[in-house]
Amino acid sequence: MRAIITDIEDLRVLAQRRVPRMFYDYADSGSWTESTYRANSSDFAKIKFRQRVAVNMENRTLATTMAGQDVSMPVAIAPTGLTGMQHADGEILAAKAAEKFGVPFTLSTMSICSIEDIVANTSKPFWFQVYFLKDRDFMRRLIERAKAAKCSALVLTLDLQILGQRHKDIKNGLSAPPRLTVTNMINMMTKPHWCWGMLNTRRRGFGNIIGHAHDVSDMSSLSSWTAEQFDPALSWDDVQWIKQQWGGKLIIKGIMDAEDARLAAQSGADALIVSNHGGRQLDGAQSSIAALPAIVDAVGDRIEVHMDGGIRSGQDVIKALALGARGVYIGRAFLYGLGAMGEAGVTKCLQIIQKELDITMALCGLTDVKKVDEKILLPGTY
Repeated sequence: MRAIITDIEDLRVLAQRRVPRMFYDYADSGSWTESTYRANSSDFAKIKFRQRVAVNMENRTLATTMAGQDVSMPVAIAPTGLTGMQHADGEILAAKAAEKFGVPFTLSTMSICSIEDIVANTSKPFWFQVYFLKDRDFMRRLIERAKAAKCSALVLTLDLQILGQRHKDIKNGLSAPPRLTVTNMINMMTKPHWCWGMLNTRRRGFGNIIGHAHDVSDMSSLSSWTAEQFDPALSWDDVQWIKQQWGGKLIIKGIMDAEDARLAAQSGADALIVSNHGGRQLDGAQSSIAALPAIVDAVGDRIEVHMDGGIRSGQDVIKALALGARGVYIGRAFLYGLGAMGEAGVTKCLQIIQKELDITMALCGLTDVKKVDEKILLPGTY
């Protein structure tokens, strides 16, 4: 009997059944005690709506813009590493679903499918995410590849100068492709659909790096390269260097402090993302939704404010918009859909969020998503 999917949780449960443990845990976990990972979702539940009645709810629209790009709703697909390990060719499938739906897709530097793979399988520009790495020559060439692909925005992640400790990844011996240990093989034998997909794709390594970075030709050399590449000396001067190299729309990801938000606005970036890396870096940091209002207050209209972290429904989206975000990014939500059902699952995820957003907006007395503000929220709950 085919499962009836009604919400993101249904997709999560199905993904957990179908994706090997190490890759499911990679997506669905945080650092250390995972307190920030949990708060990202639970803090949304504390915020309550003001329900309105006898308001004309006809002719509703969710269309708006993010970083100057028209979107069918204020939701983008976040950059997530190892997406192609949730499902074979995962980044390609997610990009195709996003394009058809009319929302931005952001490809991670640490993706399995390469920039060129996405270009070959889509027809519209996508966004590309980078880290600041010590190998500046590789970074220049990576940015040039993004330019050649006509990527319409560059997302610079600032909160990964050093890697937060993720206990599940260590215990699972995370690697891509997975090491063929007895434990891994037994677990993968229970995931036949995933295994069949992986056997029928050539994309099993980090497509943006292997063969492009100096002295990185296989997975063993990649491991030592990545361990050395994240740059703890990163500064705002380096952000200017990225901006000069890129020359297009720049979005800064990883802002959780009002002072950092002001510096981001001064940097000339087009947008910032309030984000704690999904609770995967500094455990004990506040949730993204809790940090959002102070950051919006700090920067005003000097820079467009986006957010990610804990978005599991259209109601979460509208709460973020009410507190000042121009748009949000979904990471785990779309990964659940991808792991559960491939491209169709990503589409289902977007459909669920769109419907929940639309109905919630109407019941709060609004018909245009661009008019959502804190007036739809119950005072004292945010």
